[in-house]
Amino acid sequence: MKVFRSPGGALPNIVALSYTLGGYATGVWLLTADSWAWNALGVLLTGHTLIFAAYFIHEFAHQAIFRNAETNNRWGALMTWITGSCYATFSALRRKHMRHHLDRADVVTLDYKQLLENSPKWVPRLVLALEWAYVPAVEFIMHGYVMVLPFLKSERRAERPRLIVVTLVRVALFSALAWVSVKALVLYLVAYMIMLHALRFADAYQHTYDAFAVLEGGAIPADKVRDRDYEQLNTYSNLVSVAHPWLNLLLLNFSYHNAHHERPIVPWHDLPKLHADLFPGEYNQVIPMWDLLRGYHRDRLKRITSDDYGEVGTGPGKADRFLGAVGVSFLTAV
Repeated sequence: MKVFRSPGGALPNIVALSYTLGGYATGVWLLTADSWAWNALGVLLTGHTLIFAAYFIHEFAHQAIFRNAETNNRWGALMTWITGSCYATFSALRRKHMRHHLDRADVVTLDYKQLLENSPKWVPRLVLALEWAYVPAVEFIMHGYVMVLPFLKSERRAERPRLIVVTLVRVALFSALAWVSVKALVLYLVAYMIMLHALRFADAYQHTYDAFAVLEGGAIPADKVRDRDYEQLNTYSNLVSVAHPWLNLLLLNFSYHNAHHERPIVPWHDLPKLHADLFPGEYNQVIPMWDLLRGYHRDRLKRITSDDYGEVGTGPGKADRFLGAVGVSFLTAV
């Protein structure tokens, strides 16, 4: 009986998963070395394997890797522990991400803009100051909200014991790392922020969907037709490189987002071919990341406070008014 869902999935998935697990362990070990050169390599390796682990959560959520659903779920849960998104269950992350596809909307748990508006003035000022310094404060708020949500909502009381245990285990693990090397703990935080920036850069420019903050069971307003045409016209493939497709492997081919939304069950290693088959030649929904870097830097504060994602035109400079999204990571949707 086949283990992997795709006929050619064995080799690429074994290699990528081995790199993710082995590279993560090696990267953390390098953070404890005395040499700053090894430390720098450890930061890059830890950061990149965290990125892979995050995108594998997405793959397992779509049941795209293994034929057996339970195997996908177990591997997905493992990846949540690596990425620090284990405060919510994998099934909760998967359920909310499926709403993103079914509702064709950015479905999130917390409206951070409303939270900042209702907070004392020093709070949004601090958040903007941190974001100006490239500290992804909004992402930390979203992750923190997932951690405290069971204590804020009485209907989620049953989740509290599990969350307490998860928190204690992770505190113990990070305490052990600090006991070995405080420097390693600080460098781990740097690697983690590299992951957050990579994910938010990719997430920011993949949709111009409407965003809705809803908890489990919340309905999306039926104020417009959100059909497959709407889905494709509001989805973008922010490729790492058009000329050198292999570079998109740096993000586990997550950038082939139009192809992914057309056929969500297709695994990461088959997305380049699917993209080429579906969208041959010039395709307006393709926006190379190089064209988005300037805006990602320039609009990093405006993006936090804006009420919409901006708009995408056609031709050269089509993404100049594309502000992008913040706080829509699938790691914090529960």
